[in-house]
Amino acid sequence: MAQEKMQGVKTSFNLCGVEFKNRVFTASGTFGYGDEAGELVDLSRLGGIFTKSLSWKPRKGNPPRRIVETTGGMLNSIGLANIGVHSFIEQKLPYLQKLDTKIIANIAASSVQEYCDVLKLLEEQDGIAGYEINVSCPNVKEGGLNFGTDSSMTGKITASLRKLTKKPLIIKLTPNVTHISEFARAVETEGADAVSVMNTLIGMAIDIKTRKPKLSTVTGGLSGPAVKPVALAKVYEVAKSVKIPIFGIGGIACAEDAIEFLLAGAAAVQIGTMNFVDPAISVKIADDMAGYTKEHGIQDIGMLVGAMDADIKFSVIQSWL
Repeated sequence: MAQEKMQGVKTSFNLCGVEFKNRVFTASGTFGYGDEAGELVDLSRLGGIFTKSLSWKPRKGNPPRRIVETTGGMLNSIGLANIGVHSFIEQKLPYLQKLDTKIIANIAASSVQEYCDVLKLLEEQDGIAGYEINVSCPNVKEGGLNFGTDSSMTGKITASLRKLTKKPLIIKLTPNVTHISEFARAVETEGADAVSVMNTLIGMAIDIKTRKPKLSTVTGGLSGPAVKPVALAKVYEVAKSVKIPIFGIGGIACAEDAIEFLLAGAAAVQIGTMNFVDPAISVKIADDMAGYTKEHGIQDIGMLVGAMDADIKFSVIQSWL
């Protein structure tokens, strides 16, 4: 059935010479390093896998409790826990190199130099198609959100990394700023090939019995279906401000959600929190998107990118006022 849906519909897209099978990816931090889900889903049917964040040295992350379920989503305060880039290369990359899909390495760091060191080491390895740079994690004490809420620092990181690679360089932006488009323009100016919009929103939860915060860090990152309207608006804002492609992220749970992101201006989407509900959700969404385009006589899914009829929607809104 999946192959029938794909027939006659162009699902692939190209970013800086790298060809991806389709426009549906798994988001960093929600799919491990990719190898954990190999027995649960056909990874070759993904557009690509964004790895869990990689730092120079292993990180233990924040103490528990660091995940809390919320209405329509979840709060996390993992703190970028990871095995470190050296262990990733030794333990994870050999498996990923055998997959028939593209691997995007997500990099997190506490300094510009650490970002550069991790990327340079990964550049020496086979099997890495590109890099997503996490400058926007809201639950680490150093780096993370401090970088992501300073447009000049975000630009500096981008410029430094741009000199080190010709592979796709994608900057993951935080929504926890006044104008996310300002940051998108800054990284576009410094040579970023694309942006990921958006990372999690800052949120918190309190246990009314103990009167204590449910997360050990008090606040954490809110994700899941509850954030989708915010994410859509952020994608739309960025799409009006830059020419580079956008990876839309935030609360995508079905093909309809993903298509909304494309219509708002995203070139591709990343599926995050819903991977915890169904590890195969990304493949199902990719199939259903192809089915939607075939049903509507659209030969290339790319024709949906930025195709929202904003003028008509605005006139409808006006009629309600």
